[in-house]
Amino acid sequence: MTVLNLYRLWLFQNQINNGIQITKNRFLLHSLLKNKCIDVSYYSTLKNLPADSPMNIFDRNAKIIQKERASLSPDIELYDYLKEEVGYRLADRVFDIKRTFKCAVDLGCNRGFVSRHILRESVEKLIMCDSSPSLLKQAKLPEEGVITEKIVVDEENLPFEPESLDLVISNLSLHWVNNLPGTFAQIMQCLKKDGVFMACVFGGDTLFELRCSLQLAELERVGGISPHISPFTEVRDIGSLLTRAGFTMLTVDSDEIVVGYPSMFELMLDLKGMGESNAARNRSLHLSREKMFAAAAIYNELYGKDGQIPATFHILYMLGWKPDPSQPKPLARGSGEVSLKDLYRLDEVIKKTGTVKIDDNDKDIKY
Repeated sequence: MTVLNLYRLWLFQNQINNGIQITKNRFLLHSLLKNKCIDVSYYSTLKNLPADSPMNIFDRNAKIIQKERASLSPDIELYDYLKEEVGYRLADRVFDIKRTFKCAVDLGCNRGFVSRHILRESVEKLIMCDSSPSLLKQAKLPEEGVITEKIVVDEENLPFEPESLDLVISNLSLHWVNNLPGTFAQIMQCLKKDGVFMACVFGGDTLFELRCSLQLAELERVGGISPHISPFTEVRDIGSLLTRAGFTMLTVDSDEIVVGYPSMFELMLDLKGMGESNAARNRSLHLSREKMFAAAAIYNELYGKDGQIPATFHILYMLGWKPDPSQPKPLARGSGEVSLKDLYRLDEVIKKTGTVKIDDNDKDIKY
């Protein structure tokens, strides 16, 4: 064996040993980072709960950092389209209540997507709250005539006095709260009798296309899945949570907004710009380039159409009232005079009575 061949053999073995050592170092570094990232319970606002508690799902500190980072973007207004649209719809629901609220709170106001639409005929004083100081500073104020105040507030620890508020509204913020039943209970305590709580959150079907694409890509590449999309509240749970908190005359409904994007990468960029990136405690901190491109290809193949991909945002709206003796109450069971099963006989009943009253302000219509 020549000296050249010996040198090549030594060089080859040396490269193998270096590769093994690099792999070991990467594994140790990965394990260290994983342990550090899991043990972050001291960041949570629920310090009395262990990190593996089912009510300690989100990393609240990471979410504040994401929102602060989003606020620094020079093009932040480009990412407002979704929250601005939902904020307008929520404000329109406030106007449906024919009442002037003396003191209202916009909880998790972000950049004022609801507050900017508030009128002095609906609210006399508005307290704008958010956990991000930078976003709160950028929040647009309502029209002149509405007294406004801005406060940095953690949605899980409300600073308001009991029975001091007439209205609490929240636009796409409470889905990042760990203790949602506790937050609902605090809102109930802060409201005056006959006070109103109105909010909207992302529902369980939000971004189901992205969720499925990432899961399929990971199953194909590594044979397992990691949570890359934060869990969202299901519509069936909202009513139960509001009832448990003591609210009455509940209204819960849902809506879907489908937005088209050129590809999965533009969607993820917009989510980051909105401050809506994944903040679950068990989230994977790294998504490889290989998985990303595989997920983008799957997304386009399964859902793509006409050169773009759809992203579904499932919006849950909720409305609850604090109990008050003046509120209407349901009649006693069995007090009804007409059975729903007799609706098919409506024409017969009208012919028998000869009249039907449509409205208190209308005259009886003869048949």
